Amino acid sequence: MPPRRPASGHFPTITEVLRLPVLAEGMPRVLAGESQLDSAVRWVHVTELLNPADFLEGGELVLTTGMPYPEDASELRGYVDQLADVGAAGLIVELGYRYGKVPDELVAACRAREVPLVELARGVRFIDVTQTVHALILDAQGALLRRGREIQDIFTALTLRGATPEELVHTTAELTGAPVVLEDLTHRVLMCELLGRPYEPVVSAWSRRSRAAPTPERITPSGPEGWLIAPVQDHHGLWGRLVLLEGRLNAEPDPEHVLVLERAAVALTMARLAGPAWWERRAHRSVLRDLYERRFRSPADARARAEALGLPTLGHRLFALVIRHTYTGTEGEHLDERIAKALAQTGVRALVGETAPGRIGVLLALAQASAWQPVAERIGRLTREELGPEAVVAVGPGVTDLAGIARSWQEAEQTAEAITPASPERWFYVPGDVRLPELLGVLREDTRLQRYAERQLTRLIEHDDRNSGDLLPALRAYLAAAGNKSVAAKRAGMSRQAYYQRLHTIERLLGCDLESGLQRTSLHVAVLVLDAREASVPGA
Repeated sequence: MPPRRPASGHFPTITEVLRLPVLAEGMPRVLAGESQLDSAVRWVHVTELLNPADFLEGGELVLTTGMPYPEDASELRGYVDQLADVGAAGLIVELGYRYGKVPDELVAACRAREVPLVELARGVRFIDVTQTVHALILDAQGALLRRGREIQDIFTALTLRGATPEELVHTTAELTGAPVVLEDLTHRVLMCELLGRPYEPVVSAWSRRSRAAPTPERITPSGPEGWLIAPVQDHHGLWGRLVLLEGRLNAEPDPEHVLVLERAAVALTMARLAGPAWWERRAHRSVLRDLYERRFRSPADARARAEALGLPTLGHRLFALVIRHTYTGTEGEHLDERIAKALAQTGVRALVGETAPGRIGVLLALAQASAWQPVAERIGRLTREELGPEAVVAVGPGVTDLAGIARSWQEAEQTAEAITPASPERWFYVPGDVRLPELLGVLREDTRLQRYAERQLTRLIEHDDRNSGDLLPALRAYLAAAGNKSVAAKRAGMSRQAYYQRLHTIERLLGCDLESGLQRTSLHVAVLVLDAREASVPGA
């Protein structure tokens, strides 16, 4: 692998230096290292020594007339190796004093090490070159210092106002123009800002790729993809890493990007030290909502994002669960964290997060051969322990692809809404448990159903209101007994004769035949709608 050379950043590149009039008059011609011409020049060094590496630090553009160069090809290769190993930006040889033509051995050595080699056909004043280029470099360094203060001010302001980790990651990406990922120590992507790029090519196989990129002592390109990485700390030490996917394999990073990454990592560390940080739960909530609301561009994007957060999808069955609870306000905060911690102790792989007030979403990933019912029961028991007996766990149909999880979640949500109240004998519910009463309960706000119930029962209700009557309870008992008058009379606590009279009055007022199965069903639906409506009104 060729040595890493300075990136352009705020410093002039070799290409830009060669275009300067002071060098252009020397008729420069590039003989080797064309792929490295965008490397930055951090200084210009004039030398006629055969061992210049002792006086170089990396990033220097070396100027020479070639006077001390040996004739031996191996010694020329050794000279180039010194420049390459120390990370010199490039080599410029002025013709005329020693050479009329740059030796082929020198060209070959520079090509082998990808060291930019430039010949000057005409003589130039090296002092003019150094003064001109150094002026540009000093200007760049001054600009970098000023920019560094601006970057520090940006992140200081964000820290003082308590910016969220999402804001800090987003700001980092905006300032650098590159995708940014915040991961924990287990290499799970908690937050990322991709600047409009799709997830799939950026975060797919993230854990494997991240493990191949160690955290360097200073911010330099790491791993086979040349990531820039800064550590993020908390009270216990190293917590995770902030990763800038700049992808400079053979160059030093842009110095401004290094400043941004350093300041962002400090701001994230301060955020974690400031108080309880529920970043994993925030990540789960975000991904669950994006999945349920179909915000991902494609199934591949959804799969890549979920797997980067630690949820396996390929070769698994996926189940959407909705937990309905009655906690509100501050007492309802971080309930999803309690459920997630309890669930993690069972070894179940899942995303857990609040999806709406009074709702906690759970996305399970189970092996194809695993039975889902025992897991759902376990979650039901945990929910009952953590959230009380009124909590309801609803399970949507299992799917084998994330593309179908939104539909599964919708069915689970409808089931959770319909089941009222929860039975102490049931740990979870499925869509098949939603029958006509529960369905009408879900649809109770539909004005068409409300108008239907009013049309069917208005005369009966008005009669009871005027006469303090009990015709509606009598009808309710009759319908509940499936038309068995004797059973209905007993349930209503009336004699048969009195009860039969009420049924005749009901038929007269409503103009119906209670012996008709169709008419009895119509009235039953109307009564269920009315009951569901009244049950939803506090104090009704």
